[in-house]
Amino acid sequence: MSCLGVDTSNYTTSAAVYRPDGTGRNESRLLTVKEGELGLRQSDALFQHVRRLPERFALLEESGWLTDIEAVGASTRPRAVEGSYMPCFLAGASQGQVVACTLGVPFFAFSHQQGHIAAACWSAGHLELMDQPMLAWHLSGGTTELLLVTPEGSNVTARCIGGTTDISAGQLIDRTGQKLHLNFPAGKALDALAARSDSSERFKVKLNGLQFSLSGMENKVQQLIERGTAPEDVAKFTLNTLASAIVRATDAAHEKYPGLPVLCSGGVASNSLLRRRMTQAVFAQPAFSTDNAMGVAILTDRRLRNGM
Repeated sequence: MSCLGVDTSNYTTSAAVYRPDGTGRNESRLLTVKEGELGLRQSDALFQHVRRLPERFALLEESGWLTDIEAVGASTRPRAVEGSYMPCFLAGASQGQVVACTLGVPFFAFSHQQGHIAAACWSAGHLELMDQPMLAWHLSGGTTELLLVTPEGSNVTARCIGGTTDISAGQLIDRTGQKLHLNFPAGKALDALAARSDSSERFKVKLNGLQFSLSGMENKVQQLIERGTAPEDVAKFTLNTLASAIVRATDAAHEKYPGLPVLCSGGVASNSLLRRRMTQAVFAQPAFSTDNAMGVAILTDRRLRNGM
């Protein structure tokens, strides 16, 4: 018996199946962004999701995973807070409900952020973290939040206690990538470019409690490029700065919440430099750091078997 999860974020269309024995399979596809652009309008993202979700289901069916579905879940909003809304999640929510009704099984709604946390715990081999308080970074193209996560029945609640006050880590990476003529999303390419540099240069971002601003980094990057700094050193400068800010905010959070484990999820959490610097953290496997539906499938299984 299996549970089906669906996630239609602003970057990725995905469907996943999770089984009670702890195994699962995720099928994802990045949305198509025109060369030189830094994202999609919500209407375009929604259109692509509607077209591509049947392909994700077909791949699960062809591989033998889409059988004996007991329940369906979907991410229906970015965060589990009042007013959190993004139209692209309507694709997964609506198709997930249709599948559940057709099969005569329950449908459960979750947030995209809760799915990230569950997928990170599972892929890191630490699903037990879902049942205890922890600190969690959600690092992505649209979000850089430090969360205080606490168990809530079979799910979790996530309260934002820190992070960026303006642009996200993913936005800084993508905007730096655009200046260096890298394709969008630029995370993997910038990571590979930075690996060619031995530079330790960084900009010391000011920490205000557990919050920090990254908007000024765009000017710093542009200045480096105009001075003729090698692209690999520009990439390394950006990632050194990000890693430093995140590590310092984590250390400050541990002063307020001593002893709590730290989990890192979201696409930026797949960055190799950040993983080396954040020695105190548990990281999702790179394939499950980026947007995926596995966490939603896991939460669906937990809800089905354990109730609220």
